[in-house]
Amino acid sequence: MDDDQPKTAPSGSISIVRAVGVLIVFVVAVAVLVSVGTRPSVSSTPTTSASADSATTTTAAGGGAAATTTTTSAQTTTTTAGHKGKGKGKATTTTTTTPPSATSVVVANGTSTNGLAAHYSTLIGAGGWAMKTPIDAATSVATSAVYYVAGQQQQAGAIATSINIKPAQVLPLTTAAPVTGVTGVDVVVVIGADLAATTTATT
Repeated sequence: MDDDQPKTAPSGSISIVRAVGVLIVFVVAVAVLVSVGTRPSVSSTPTTSASADSATTTTAAGGGAAATTTTTSAQTTTTTAGHKGKGKGKATTTTTTTPPSATSVVVANGTSTNGLAAHYSTLIGAGGWAMKTPIDAATSVATSAVYYVAGQQQQAGAIATSINIKPAQVLPLTTAAPVTGVTGVDVVVVIGADLAATTTATT
């Protein structure tokens, strides 16, 4: 008759099953918490990290000025392009005009016609130039010329124009010029045979 009684599972095996079930639930819960904790946070402000020696270029809306910033480990240099617009970015040029009285001039007679140097000294002096005493050239010359020291080319050109000497005959003053004793003079005018033929000397 004992064989007819129902068999029951040992209580120890039930406890092991429960322990395994609890352990599985715990592991799943830990995995969920870890995955939630490691999610990247979302920020509304963008973060930009620049490494050394990087360059960032920003262009303003509407085609305005562009600023280029170069960042290095030692320094930061920012260059901003000029703005477009009326009156901006224009270069200013200042021109200084030297008055004729600041330029010393001597006239040398390079012909055999007497009084030419004095005549042209008076003519040129009417323009306000600082005239020196007229002299004779070292040699006779066929073509009149105007010689100038450094920085006096523009003034020499104006003097040449006033007495009808061609621009090609406006030359730097060197030892090749047919004059002597003109140290310290800015412009030397040598009257040649070409002007003597068209001039009536008054002195």
